Amino acid sequence: MKIITDEKCAGYSRHEHPERPARITATAERLRQQTELPVEWLAPANISDEQILRAHTPEMLARLEVPQDFDADTPFFENISAFARASAGAALNALQCARNGENAFSLMRPPGHHATREQSMGFCYLNNIAIAVLEAAATGAQRIAVLDFDVHHGNGTEDILLNRPGVEFFSVHQHPEYPDTGAQNRGRNCFNYPVAPHAPRSTWRATLTHALDDLKHFRPDLVAVSAGFDAYAHDPLVKGALLAEDFHWLGRELSALNIPFFSVLEGGYSDDLPELIFAYLKGVEGK
Repeated sequence: MKIITDEKCAGYSRHEHPERPARITATAERLRQQTELPVEWLAPANISDEQILRAHTPEMLARLEVPQDFDADTPFFENISAFARASAGAALNALQCARNGENAFSLMRPPGHHATREQSMGFCYLNNIAIAVLEAAATGAQRIAVLDFDVHHGNGTEDILLNRPGVEFFSVHQHPEYPDTGAQNRGRNCFNYPVAPHAPRSTWRATLTHALDDLKHFRPDLVAVSAGFDAYAHDPLVKGALLAEDFHWLGRELSALNIPFFSVLEGGYSDDLPELIFAYLKGVEGK
């Protein structure tokens, strides 16, 4: 298992903001202490403006340098542009690992799936998964599927990839919930699977299975996974229903596709996040 991370991504924070450095540092420490999975650690790749600008406008990229909060949830931090670039670069690493036949997980912050083509929002500054998908498309991938299992709809990824030939987006999320999108399918290639608040665990599992079945029918040659762990039953932001064993199951299901895939961390704000990620990675590795 290749884990792409950089301790520098813990270098920004705001008091009581849920998207906090410990999400990465505690998970990295858990993965270093365990002995069940062999782990190779990689640093994020460098990323060019050209790669970013496939997904975002020049104005949005320039806005990252302006010392003003983006919205109530998405503060400006000194050097946030560099943090966001590193997180997107790590997604490119994960893509390359998948192309090499290796399992890979980008353990970085900030997350990305709420960042639209023109706007940073929802803790997200650049859309890491969309940048990686468009890099894959520009460098030979013909059919790319994106699976987003964060409890919040990946509105930014949908915005960027909407009606993009050769790409299909599958999002399983709670609705209604932030950002109040994803109630129905959009365009020719964005498929949404909303789950009602307070839905039982069995409903989540059935909905994830439905999305995976639809993804299989697309017959992708590459799968990009927005791995959010906030549909967990004890997450402090949204009360989902999933348990660690469900994330383990999901990792196994993705591995069973026998299609190259890579995963990029999105949400997940519980103190149990390290165990949830570890369970998912064990599923990916068939442990």
